[in-house]
Amino acid sequence: MTNIPPHHLSQVINELLDKNFYEFVNGYRVDEVKRLIEKNQGQKYTLLSLAHDSGFNSKSTFNSIFKKYTRLTPREYMNKVSG
Repeated sequence: MTNIPPHHLSQVINELLDKNFYEFVNGYRVDEVKRLIEKNQGQKYTLLSLAHDSGFNSKSTFNSIFKKYTRLTPREYMNKVSG
């Protein structure tokens, strides 16, 4: 869509954001899960369902990446938001 060769785009992400492509994408995925939780979707759907809807393919990967980005487990984040 951008007409930028993938290797150039990856290089820009690496150099300007100091992240690799997967870290860049996972940041957006975590933000989407947080948005859904804050929208009260956590009461309607399971955390795993929200994770899958946000692009995560496994529960363990979701949990570890979410905690890496937020310093909270998904459940802790949900409890904090609904507090």
